[in-house]
Amino acid sequence: MGISHQLVIIGGGPAGYAAALYGAAAGLDVGLVEENRIGGTCLHVGCIPAKELLETAAVVRTVKHAATFGVSAGEPMIDLAISQERKQK
Repeated sequence: MGISHQLVIIGGGPAGYAAALYGAAAGLDVGLVEENRIGGTCLHVGCIPAKELLETAAVVRTVKHAATFGVSAGEPMIDLAISQERKQK
């Protein structure tokens, strides 16, 4: 015999995850089907990681223009290993 649930949610992105929580809170036996990691594209490879890279670029731009604020700074350099580690958090 197969697995049986009262509610099956397909996709563990933000909407699917929320729907599963609401179903469970309502007392339903919930199954959540996700082919990758819970959280979806936005959390893992889309919106949030992209925003981290955009923030890094903004910091570089600020440092490049530091002299306009009377701040002396060298040429900014990005350590990609640190940037990637920060993006994963």
